[in-house]
Amino acid sequence: MKIESFDLSQGRVIAQKYIVLSKLGAGWEGEVYKVGESRTGIERTAKLFYPHRNIAGRTSRLYAKKFHKLRHCSLLIQYHTEELIRFRGHRVTVLISEYVEGDLLSTFLAGLPGKRLGPFEALHLLYALAKGMEEIHQVNEYHGDLHTDNIIVNRHGLRFHLKLLDLFHLTSPKIENKRVDICDLIRLFYDSLGGSRFYSRQPRAVKYICCGLKRGLILERFRSMSQLCKHLETMSW
Repeated sequence: MKIESFDLSQGRVIAQKYIVLSKLGAGWEGEVYKVGESRTGIERTAKLFYPHRNIAGRTSRLYAKKFHKLRHCSLLIQYHTEELIRFRGHRVTVLISEYVEGDLLSTFLAGLPGKRLGPFEALHLLYALAKGMEEIHQVNEYHGDLHTDNIIVNRHGLRFHLKLLDLFHLTSPKIENKRVDICDLIRLFYDSLGGSRFYSRQPRAVKYICCGLKRGLILERFRSMSQLCKHLETMSW
């Protein structure tokens, strides 16, 4: 019988050392929980994989290896260890990683006046994302599905401290994958400014970056994430 849901209750102990505090979310591969170390009280994140989505531990192993490869990338949540537990007679793999405080970018934007950032603030957000993604591209990896519901944001003055909530696609990276990341970042920038409703009012420098969301023009101007970063660092208003 397939496990379609874990639904772990608050207070349950897993791997004899982690106490379940709350459920953070669920997806195709499994469920994610906020847990606390029983001895130290330190909060962690635990991802439990559905066994039928993780045959012989292949999926979790690929995730763990990619976590480790990207451990120096600032956008990545840091991986700690793998645990194995028994659940309803099944062996279940659990990946333990750091727990990051903050709001989803979608929630953060929804709480702003007008539900959008001003151009100057949005450029700071875009630059923080672009610099983080540049690190990932430089080790020949990519994300492939960037959107406002998988980015955690903490803001300090003009600075945005960001983390990617989900992991990366497990396929071998291609040039096209990195191009998708570039276009996704420009779309995030466009949406953070209020989207089509406010686009006509944006400064010329902003419109130059957004390119009216025309994919061909975006990739002609920004052939790599590094090129986008360089433009942001040297642009004039």
